[in-house]
Amino acid sequence: MSLTLANRITLLRLFCIPFFVLLLIYYEKSVTGGQRNDTLRIAASIIFIVTFLSDALDGYIARSRNQISRLGTILDPLADKALLLSGLVMLSYSSVQSYPTHLPIWFVWLVISRDIMLIIGSILIHVLFGSVTVVPKVPGKITTFFQMLIVVWVILDLPATPFLWVFWTAAGFTIISGIQYFFDGIKQFEKVNNQ
Repeated sequence: MSLTLANRITLLRLFCIPFFVLLLIYYEKSVTGGQRNDTLRIAASIIFIVTFLSDALDGYIARSRNQISRLGTILDPLADKALLLSGLVMLSYSSVQSYPTHLPIWFVWLVISRDIMLIIGSILIHVLFGSVTVVPKVPGKITTFFQMLIVVWVILDLPATPFLWVFWTAAGFTIISGIQYFFDGIKQFEKVNNQ
């Protein structure tokens, strides 16, 4: 099976994630070592933004060239989640000296809990009934946007005042989308179970 262009872009996005994490680790070390290197922080933010934006590119290519594949439907959300979670985890455990705007651990726990619920629910429905339908919802897309925005905001050390609005919007949509996907899963379970 040959890889489509969309799948190659997705694989490239996955390949960029370790470099993003490595830059954040070395930036943290530069701060704690007393030799703050902001170039590392800026480079990490560029990789994060480009990787995030390339998600739209591979999605567009897959749809416009009729390259939607089973591999792509697995790798694409995996790349999104791996990028987002690596950023959130790295920033929540960093020092206050590195990033004045700090992410609380409970927010990262909230994001991870929602994703674990989605994964377990999908696996359960797939194992019991052989297929699962994952339909992206508007609150889910808004959630991803605001979560990504939080990571960029903290890394670039943007003004703290609007950050609270962005942060609580992200937290609220994380909860709303989690509840929506939970009830969608229940509906799928009941629909397939009643057939």
